[in-house]
Amino acid sequence: MAQTESIPQELFLSSSPHIASQVSARSLMRNVLIALAPVTIFGVISFGLPALLNVLVSVISAVTAESLFRVITKQDIRVKDLSAIVTGLLLALVLPPTTPLWMTALGAIFAILAAKEFFGGLGANVFNPALIGRAFLLMSFPAAITSWARPLGFRTALADAVSGPTPLGIFKLSSSMAAVGTEALGLSSSGYWTTMRALFIGNHGGCTGETSILLILAGAVFLLVKKTIDWRAPVTMIGAALILSLILGMDPLFSILSGGLVFGAVFMATDYVSAPLTAKGKLIFGCGAGIIAVLIRKFGNYPEGVSYGILIMNAATPFLNRLLPKKYGTVPKTKGAVK
Repeated sequence: MAQTESIPQELFLSSSPHIASQVSARSLMRNVLIALAPVTIFGVISFGLPALLNVLVSVISAVTAESLFRVITKQDIRVKDLSAIVTGLLLALVLPPTTPLWMTALGAIFAILAAKEFFGGLGANVFNPALIGRAFLLMSFPAAITSWARPLGFRTALADAVSGPTPLGIFKLSSSMAAVGTEALGLSSSGYWTTMRALFIGNHGGCTGETSILLILAGAVFLLVKKTIDWRAPVTMIGAALILSLILGMDPLFSILSGGLVFGAVFMATDYVSAPLTAKGKLIFGCGAGIIAVLIRKFGNYPEGVSYGILIMNAATPFLNRLLPKKYGTVPKTKGAVK
């Protein structure tokens, strides 16, 4: 019997994703940075130097933390993929512009290490890193993270430069749309549509990047055109919040235009890693995040619930991926096959 030549058997192991694409992480992150540019510039113009310093400190802290961690753990430095810059910028934009700089730096470091690198780095994190950083700061320093600055156009005295109400905060306390218009927006005429228009434009107190709905939507259009994000999660999140607000007797339009709902829906709920893979999963994810956000606003002590709504649904993402798996290939049925 002739001796057959043995064929070496090799098994290659690698982490997901296993589907190759010409679209790189760097190009996706670059598109996100471009979409965030208008709201960042608007925030800096509205709130001045404190907002600019917070953005710079957050980005530099995030990049430095990631680079040092990867050097210590003997991994390649991945600054060029821009993911740390996006995380740092997103964190700064969902914080009040008056947040002490050391707190901002601490939040960025925590976001990168605890929510990203400890899970294995880019593509392996379970939760949105920027929202984890914000949640950490909110639990650790609630007074500082709920202190708001008035836009520069509102400041008439030195005291006004460091404090001012947000539309959501005023409505939570008074349930008065007139109070929102006069106190939070500085309107001489507190008509309903005048108030809604002012909220849409964004000249009011709040987090640095969440005030101008107009510019957030402009960024969303850019990302959709570039096919960087999928429409399902943000649309269902906003739609669920609108419908539930109406059911609970809250003003649905005010619920959409105030706070961080639209910003969270566009830039946080569309995260590639911490959101579901399938179309149905994205719809459920967005719906759940919108419902949780409104329930916290209605029944919780804190007037905003978007961050926790998204983070809770991040925790449900692995379950949704298993419940609704994404099929990458099919086996055609053969005629006459035995059933």
